[in-house]
This record gives sequence, C-alpha cells and structure tokens, in this order.
Amino acid sequence: MDEIEASHSEDPLKKSGMNKYTIVCALLASTNSILLGYDIGVMSGAVILIKDYFKITRTQHEILVGTLNVFSLIGSLASGKTSDIIGRRYTIVLAACTFLIGALLMGLAPSYPFLMAGRGVAGIGVGYALMIAPVYTAELSPAMNRGFLTSLPEVFITFGLLLGYIVNYALSGLPLHISWRLMLGLAAVPAIGIGFGVIAMPESPRWLVMKGKLGEAKKVLIRTSASEEEAQLRLEEITKAAIQGPESAHEGGSVWKEILLRPTRPTRRMLIAAIGINFFMQASGNDAVVYYCPEVFKAAGIHNKRQLFGVNAIMGLAKALFVLFSALKLDKYGRRPLLLLGSAGMVVSLFGLGLGSKFLEHSTEKPIWAIALCVVAVCADVSFFSIGLGPITWVYSSEIFPMRLRAQASSLAISVNRLVSGVVSMTFLSISHKITFGGIFFVFAGIMLVGTVFFYFFLPETKGRTLEDMETIFEDRDTTKINKVREMRDVP
Repeated sequence: MDEIEASHSEDPLKKSGMNKYTIVCALLASTNSILLGYDIGVMSGAVILIKDYFKITRTQHEILVGTLNVFSLIGSLASGKTSDIIGRRYTIVLAACTFLIGALLMGLAPSYPFLMAGRGVAGIGVGYALMIAPVYTAELSPAMNRGFLTSLPEVFITFGLLLGYIVNYALSGLPLHISWRLMLGLAAVPAIGIGFGVIAMPESPRWLVMKGKLGEAKKVLIRTSASEEEAQLRLEEITKAAIQGPESAHEGGSVWKEILLRPTRPTRRMLIAAIGINFFMQASGNDAVVYYCPEVFKAAGIHNKRQLFGVNAIMGLAKALFVLFSALKLDKYGRRPLLLLGSAGMVVSLFGLGLGSKFLEHSTEKPIWAIALCVVAVCADVSFFSIGLGPITWVYSSEIFPMRLRAQASSLAISVNRLVSGVVSMTFLSISHKITFGGIFFVFAGIMLVGTVFFYFFLPETKGRTLEDMETIFEDRDTTKINKVREMRDVP
C-alpha cells in the first residue's frame, strides 16, 4: 500500500510540461535519423538500377544492401565511449560528417568495390546516429513528454524512408548512369543541414553533470524546463544520481565491467529488456521487408519499375502516418500497450503475407486479389511496426539505463540491433530462394509471436517516470505487479 500511495504523491518533475526550446532541440537531434531512413528507402529502388548498371549477382546484391548495417555496428559500439568523451552534441556532428563522406563516395562510385566502400563509411555514421539521437533527447526531456520526444528518431527514420521512395519515383525516369548516383548522392544534403543545425543545440545536462559542469547544466535545464524551480529540482535529482554511482563509473573499462561482468539485478534486467527489444526489432524482418519490397512484389507479379516504386511510396506513407500516431500517443497510453498491440498486429500481418505469397508461388495466373493481399499485408506489417517496435525500441533503449551506464549500455543494445539487421538483410534473398518468400514470412511471424510473449513478461511500463527512477522500476521482482501499480496510479 505504501508503494501505491507513494505513486499518487505530487511530483513536480512528473507533472512538468515541455517548452518550445526542448522541442526544437529534440527535433534537431532526431533529424540525424533521416540518414538511415533515406538510405533504406532510396536503396530499395536504387539497387534495382545498380544491378542493371554493374551487372551484380544476387549475393553481391545482398552484400551491398547489408554492408551499411554491418558497418553501423562499428559506429554504434564506438558511440558510447565517444559520446562520454566529447559529449552528446559533438557526437551528432561526427555522425553527420561520417555519413556525408559515405554519401559522396556512393554517389561518385566508378565501380562496385568503390560503392561498397562508400556504404561502409556511411554505415559507421548511421551507427553513431542511431545511438546518440535518442540518448541525447532522453537526457534533455522532462519525464512526462519523454516518450514523444525520444520517439522522434523513428518519426524521422520513417520520414527519410518516405523521402527516399519519393526520390526513387521522381528520378527513375532519368538515364541509368545518372539516376542511381543522384539517388544515393542526395543523402549528403540532410547530412550538411544536420551539421549546421547542431550549432543551435545545447549539450546534454546529464553529460555536463557527469563532467562536473553544474553551472552549465543548470543553464541548460532552465532553458528546457517549465520553470526555474523545476530546473533546480531536476538538477538536484541528476546530481544525486551521479553521486550515487561508483566513482570509477565514468572510466570506460569500469563501465563495461559493471555492465557485463558485475551487473546489479536492475542492470541485468535492463540489459535483457534493451537487448531483447533491439533483437526482435530487426529479427522481425522489417528492414528486409522494406529493402527487398520490390523483389517481393516482382515475385507477386508486379514488374513495371515505376509501379514498384509507387507501391513503395504507398508503404512509406502508411509507415509515416502510423509512426506519428504512436509518437503522439506514447505518453498517454504508455509503452507497453502500444508495443504489444504493434507486435501482435505484425504477427497477423506477416502470417497473411506468407499466405498470399505462398498462393502466388503456386499460381500461374497471379490473381489480382492475391497481389492485393500481399500489398495490404506489407502495408499492415510496416504500420504495426511503426505503432510499436519502431518508435518504442529507441525510447526504451535510451531511457532505462542509469546515467553512469547509459551511453555505453545503449550502444551495446543498439549494436545488437545493427548486427541482427545486417545478418537478416544479407541473408534474406538467399534464404527466401531456398524456402520461398512465403516460407520466410512465416518464420518472421513465428519470431514476432515469441517477441510478443517476451515483451509481456520482461518489459515494465516506464511512462511518466524520470530517468533517475528506472533502477527502482527494474528492481521490482514482479513485472506484472509493477505494471498494475502504474495502471492504478494513472486512473483519474
């Protein structure tokens, strides 16, 4: 009863709003994620033209697509230590500059190996961006609006995806030797804009506290809080959390020892939750579905390139609408309800896609209704992903770890994300060639069924809690119990 009564107590930190400056900073940080979204969207179409231009094999096709994800593993692993040393803000600049170099290399590539090198460099930049944007935003945001603000990276990934589809459609009529180069090279434009935009952003107040710069941290908190009183309360809570951590926690080696060798019970549960949600995000096959959507629809009977790019654009629009819905409702309904809804919806959608694909594989006439079923199932799959796993993975990974571990623990979880994404995208065509597209979609449906069960039992609700409260949430031995307490507290 004491826990429940305490949860009803007035807490100005949990009732605070967000100001325009906080929104602008979160938007600027999250624009980094456009880079990955644009690459996924544009490459799904550009690779069709690249295959014709360089005459590459199916294996080279897979390696070309998956290289960016594999090399992003390097960026995501390095990003934790890097952001602890140079700060969150300059890590965002580093991500944008690295991707800029990669985009230029891809757009100017005279050969397939040169193109691969460009994707490798761009991948490192993507790895940095995926970790740092949600971490920076989570550290800047008030508790009651953190869900919306830290889901913005997924909103921008989806916006970048849609932008890539539109560019594919618009440039597909150009000569072959120009079209794919423009598609890939245009990614340099948002990278340049992000680099300049960071000038207007402050450093993370939690990073400043870790470095002992309390005066600067307070100035940032005053600008990002509803009142000076709230800023002081947030500063006191952040400082208290920093003092409670081990003195050696800011040393990289000690942090990794605490994460991997001697984790406390809450830290172990946080790692399981963060690594688990990142694993299932990519094991769901969403990136592969997006990257290889034209191949799937070719097999379904759609062969015209502009029609293929048009279907991609419809899919991107569906993703954009639903990720906006999720971002706006995360702080109202919480993480768990939207995550479970999205995951269960993906199971049904992937099963439907498998059925439609299987029917078309055994049909010579390719009936319109079966093609329509596949198109609807793909749009439903990416839409449910955008409601649940898409935005919530970034929110959860960035908010659950204590300040002393946050950057490097988040980078570990996101490294798992990139590794699984690389494996899936580099094997999708080969596996589907052996077990058919229908078979691989049934496999993804089964994986997501397991994922839905995992989310139910291992991911507690974090809505409305400050970052400094997370260890208390994960200390509770019964996830179901703590979620019921959250629900009772939220009843008006």
